[in-house]
Amino acid sequence: MQPFVQWFALSLLNGVSIGLLLFMLSAGLTLIFSMLGVLNFAHASFYMLGAYVGYALAARGGFWFAMIAAPLLVGVLGALFERLLLRRVHARGALAELLLTFGAAHLIGEAVKLAWGLAPLDAPVPALLDGPLFTLYGAAFARYRAFMMVLSIAMLAALYAVLRVSKTGLVVRAALTHPATVETLGHDVPRVFTTVFGVGTALAALAGVIGAPLFVIEPSMADAMGPIVFVVVVIGGLGSLGGALAASLLIGCVQTFAVGTSASLGSIAALAGAQVPPAWASLSVAQIAPLLPYLLLVAMLSARPRGLFGERADDA
Repeated sequence: MQPFVQWFALSLLNGVSIGLLLFMLSAGLTLIFSMLGVLNFAHASFYMLGAYVGYALAARGGFWFAMIAAPLLVGVLGALFERLLLRRVHARGALAELLLTFGAAHLIGEAVKLAWGLAPLDAPVPALLDGPLFTLYGAAFARYRAFMMVLSIAMLAALYAVLRVSKTGLVVRAALTHPATVETLGHDVPRVFTTVFGVGTALAALAGVIGAPLFVIEPSMADAMGPIVFVVVVIGGLGSLGGALAASLLIGCVQTFAVGTSASLGSIAALAGAQVPPAWASLSVAQIAPLLPYLLLVAMLSARPRGLFGERADDA
């Protein structure tokens, strides 16, 4: 019983920590879509850029300096991208925006390869956060993962306060539905949209900086993370921060538990009284863990196309 409790508790904590990191990344994409109506295909590339810029800044000014400066720099680049390029194609519709952001993703990827090369980079954990926070039945939970969880929750609280309580959030939400009225009241609506896009890309970069010590920094990290982010956004419901949080935690826990189990598809089918093809029976759950988010996506689109907390009504 004791080993099971240890495995379950640590898997749950690790799953929640990964889920909260995934939420930090998907929150920026959700914010941009809900406020601007733009499905930014370059979002994961800004995440990758944040990891690389954070690595370069940490080598000179330390982790804490990089955690603040890298999101600011990438956020400014995102704001310039919206101001100089995305705004120009906005009138041409969603297809033009999609093609532009898709091209920007490839451009950022090639720029990263030219600047830092193809070799993977390892970002060290800061000394203050290195080591275990506590041990459970002899197994340790890393202090850095706890820090990552606290930072993600603080970011969620800050977003909620800004969007739902502050005057700035009121202006942003009003500019989305009634831009002409907001402009009449003296607010610069295009500047509001630029700020929202910059904040969204800064959140992606922050996720890159925070996640870098847990993963390898490499040019393919955007390709690996990008599809998962869109899975989170679709499962949670397009434009819903609450849905993005729920979907992030769900996917983080599902993958963590799947990777940590030794069960096979054959043993699970036997418990359910079912049978699977012999070629599949020997497959372990850990082997198919990368497929589980996409299986959840298919199930969600089949049962509830608008997602967990989507605001768009289901088709009749």
